[in-house]
Parts: sequence; structure tokens; C-alpha cells
Amino acid sequence: MISTQALTGIALVAFGMVLSPGPNMFYLVSRSVTQGRRAGLISLLGVATGFLCYLLAATAGLATLITVVPALYTTLKLAGAAYLAWLAWCALKPGGTSVFAPQPLPPDPPRKLFTMGLVTNLLNPKIAVLYVSILPQFVDPGRGSVPAQSLELGLVQIAIAVTVNGLIALTAGTIAGFLQERPAWLRTQRTVMGLVLAGVALRVATA
Repeated sequence: MISTQALTGIALVAFGMVLSPGPNMFYLVSRSVTQGRRAGLISLLGVATGFLCYLLAATAGLATLITVVPALYTTLKLAGAAYLAWLAWCALKPGGTSVFAPQPLPPDPPRKLFTMGLVTNLLNPKIAVLYVSILPQFVDPGRGSVPAQSLELGLVQIAIAVTVNGLIALTAGTIAGFLQERPAWLRTQRTVMGLVLAGVALRVATA
């Protein structure tokens, strides 16, 4: 059974990472703005399937990683902290690009939308780092089955990621217009996101 601290920690990581611009967000926003909400939601189904693929693969390997190779575990922990710190810097540095100014995309049929969402997520290095390097930080072998804890934590992350991405897909056009007229709001969003990621990076590195 996962602890409240682990649940809170993975939730903060999930929120910080899903709100940080990356391949998934760029693709979903571009589809929603240029082809409509339905296209964005179909693409999101592909993204969610990619999350599940990563989770099932990671759950099978995390137990071995934690109990058999402690040196590799430490290396992955520091790599995950460094990646979160890099995402924080990307959010906080001046001159960042807004995800809500997407490039036009040609219309695609539903099957291709789903496939592209799936492939985009599977090839997203941010998600790979999340499951291989960051999620293990919140697993405590002393609290029972490592695979079961990994599965629970992963499902929490997926629930948050799919919910937030779904809201973004549904409101991408409105958000894009709102932020284009209010650059100060965009800077505030990036600052808050960057500070959250920096805090989590510090926690992961020093745990």
C-alpha cells in the first residue's frame, strides 16, 4: 500500500510534468486547435494507451531494479532529478516558446490520430524518464509488493495526466486566445510550473 507522502509526491510530479510543454502537449493542442476537440480527444486515447504500455513494462522491471541493482537505482534517481531540474529551467528561463501557439496540421482520420498519439507518447523521453527513473523514488519495499505499489502510483499519474490533457484538448482554442492576449498570465503559469518541478527535483535528489 502506497503512503500518503508517496501519493502526494507522484501527484505533484504528474501535475508538473503534464503542464510542462513537451511532445504530448504540443501534439494534442495542435490537433485540438486545427482540427477540433474530437480530434484532440481521439489523439488523447492514443496518448493514454502509451501511458499504459509504459506502466506495464515498468511495473515488471521495477522490483528487480530496486532489490537487485541498488547502484543502478541510485544512478537513475539522480538522472531523474537532473531531468526534472532541466524541465524546471526550461519553464523558468526567459524566451520560452508557448505550446498554445501551435503550427497548423493537415486533417487526419481517427485511426491515424490515435496512432500518432500513441507513437508520440511512446517516443516521448519525458515519459520514459518518468517511469524508469522518477516513479521508483516513491516505491517503498517495506510497504509490501513493489510491482503493486508501482502499478498504483502509475495509475495515479495516468489519471492526472489524462484528466489534465483532456481538459487542455477541450479548451485549447479558448486557452490559446486567452493567453495570446495576456502574456503575463503565460509567464505566471510557466513560473509556477517551474518552481513545482524544481522543488520535486530537489526532493528526489535528496531522498
